[in-house]
Amino acid sequence: MEGRFELIMLHTALLIIVMRRADDDTAAAVSQATFDAMFDDFDAAMREMGVGDSGIGKKIRFMAEGFYGRAKNLDDALASDDAKELQAFIARNLLRSETDDPRVDRLALYVSSAVSALQQQGPDELVQGAKPGFPRP
Repeated sequence: MEGRFELIMLHTALLIIVMRRADDDTAAAVSQATFDAMFDDFDAAMREMGVGDSGIGKKIRFMAEGFYGRAKNLDDALASDDAKELQAFIARNLLRSETDDPRVDRLALYVSSAVSALQQQGPDELVQGAKPGFPRP
């Protein structure tokens, strides 16, 4: 469950980061709607799992704080010229391991490829409702 959550957050953060970098009001609105849809889905999933109404708000707030922190750290890592920043982010947040984990390099390559694919696709196409062109893992 935790791994799925992390991957949903990663892909949503990548999409939002690329959309926000476009510095366009419509792209910003679409990125906000994407964020809202993700958390609406988390809310519905928790209800299906039997989490009571009184506990959902706290869990969603905790998840949102985690998302904002991860998205900020991911954006900083992507903006850095040092590939080790992205590798450290992946090791810490996705794998909960050390940077010498062999999966780190593969995931860093995937994340870099995903950013390139989303940038090539462009925010205009995404704003029009196109499916994000994430690369095959």
